Amino acid sequence: MNDPAPEMVSACVLIIGNEILSGRTQDANLAFLAQGLNEVGIRLREARVIPDDAATIIETVNEARGKFDYVFTTGGIGPTHDDITSGSIARAFGVELIVHPEAKRILESHYPPGGLNEARLRMAQVPEGAVLLPNPISRAPGFRIDNVFVLPGVPQIMQAIFNELKHRLKGGAKMLSRSVSCTLGEGTIAQDLAALQERYGDLEIGSYPYFRRSDFGVTLVVRGTERARIADAIDELKTLIRTLGGDPQEGLADD
Repeated sequence: MNDPAPEMVSACVLIIGNEILSGRTQDANLAFLAQGLNEVGIRLREARVIPDDAATIIETVNEARGKFDYVFTTGGIGPTHDDITSGSIARAFGVELIVHPEAKRILESHYPPGGLNEARLRMAQVPEGAVLLPNPISRAPGFRIDNVFVLPGVPQIMQAIFNELKHRLKGGAKMLSRSVSCTLGEGTIAQDLAALQERYGDLEIGSYPYFRRSDFGVTLVVRGTERARIADAIDELKTLIRTLGGDPQEGLADD
């Protein structure tokens, strides 16, 4: 009797911010989240960049939370007028936006007496029923409501909050990868590579060309959850490369 296929737990990241879309700010959070999620067995299946627009945030969050096991948003929970993520998330869930008593207490203890002004108090606003996510750096918490995790956009702060919570997430089988590089062109290997992918439909086989000063070639990455299955595909891939006149050079890594 065959063992059941490992459970796949999925996630989506929503990067919220006009400054990302305009090019003024470069996103530094997506790669960190993708790697961190994989470490706990959660596969990032989709990422979107959306503007600071309430209707767009509401529609996108509602679509994503019904489609994926986890949704992570970054950006838009600071103290300024354009930080509208918290209010939009509340509207997406059909609940009130409230000043969370514990979040207010945390901010009051962080700022000097009288320092918690109206703008800063916005950072204590969360949808009713949300659970706070501790922020060990600037203290203003993120929050979770159902399967949606709302994080700040500042990379250092986002990473600190995520590192605090990631090991409490329920993951499935961890994605693994092995790679083989060679100096063949993609066009040389494409047809046989497609046939290999058909034989290993449970794996992901990606082709990534590289160009260096003295040569060019391609790195082929095989991804999956079963080491033995990946090893079989890698063996066939190396044989294929040799047959086509190439010299396979292998790498090994958890993806």
